Amino acid sequence: MSKQAIIVVDIQNDYFPGGKWVLEGADAAADNARAVIEAGRANGDFIVHVQHVTLAEGAAFFVPDTEGVQIHPKAAPLPGEQVIVKHHLNPFRETGLADMLAARGIEKVIVVGNMSHMCIDAVTRHADDLGYDTTVVHDTCATHELEFNGVKVPAAQVHAAFMAALDFGYANLITAKDFVESRRKEAA
Repeated sequence: MSKQAIIVVDIQNDYFPGGKWVLEGADAAADNARAVIEAGRANGDFIVHVQHVTLAEGAAFFVPDTEGVQIHPKAAPLPGEQVIVKHHLNPFRETGLADMLAARGIEKVIVVGNMSHMCIDAVTRHADDLGYDTTVVHDTCATHELEFNGVKVPAAQVHAAFMAALDFGYANLITAKDFVESRRKEAA
């Protein structure tokens, strides 16, 4: 049994064209995430899908019982795959994710999904703090532009800044292509 888990974070309809909080590059990132998920399935990795459901009144997106909150078809779970519903940015917070990984003897986590500067950052840092060998597949992640104190930061720079920080001290960063190739070699 594989000691590796793929944590698929918030690949949900509201982040795609027509959704309530569209991310730049969401489709391309989801295509890459699908390749990672399929490679993980083929190698017996534990696949955990994380679905954010916002409970705050007047929420802008991920509203319960809407099409937008549903997991996007490009990352849809297969029957029997674990789906964790979260209500906070960090998928470890109040979800049982840590216990689930520990019960399976997971040693390595692979992180894919959205948003680079929020939930991907949170899950990656927490996984590292828990002692997991942590990898982020950076081209499976998407985000949007931010603004702070009158300064607009383009999405590509937001993504690059957060990936650089994670790469510096919290995780290994690779591409989907490199992940898929490494899993093929391990299976051979």
